[in-house]
Amino acid sequence: MNKLRLYQPKLEDLWFKTMMLADKDTMSYNNRFGGTIEFKEEDWKDWYDYWIIECNNERYYRYLVDDNNNFIGEIAYHLDYDTKFYIANIIVYAKYRGKGFGKQGLQLLLDEAKKNGLKEIYDDIAIDNSAIKLFKEFGFYEIYRTDDIIMLKKEL
Repeated sequence: MNKLRLYQPKLEDLWFKTMMLADKDTMSYNNRFGGTIEFKEEDWKDWYDYWIIECNNERYYRYLVDDNNNFIGEIAYHLDYDTKFYIANIIVYAKYRGKGFGKQGLQLLLDEAKKNGLKEIYDDIAIDNSAIKLFKEFGFYEIYRTDDIIMLKKEL
């Protein structure tokens, strides 16, 4: 099996994020909230500065890369200023789904969060997202739900 590693993207690598966010299949988990997301090239620098350069231990972002140096997806977490929760994010590009990359990516995300000093991590997953099962396999548990999301938590 292809083993994933983490890669801090360069500004010019954001074409991959743009492609993923624009892909209907990849973003199907987000249909309840509008589906695909436009990420214009003129917005890359501000986004990059915020998420990569000036992250201040409040944000973390990396690409998932396979043995052949293909970009497979992304992992991230960020501090939600309202709840003070660190919220996880993982997206695997649709054409790479079903190959165990979600599990590898989530494990890498949890390892990085713990290494960076987080004691717990959360994810607000759309109520109809099949990824809920994956997160529960990794020890996340439900702390509440609304009509739109399930808030999951894991102690690290």
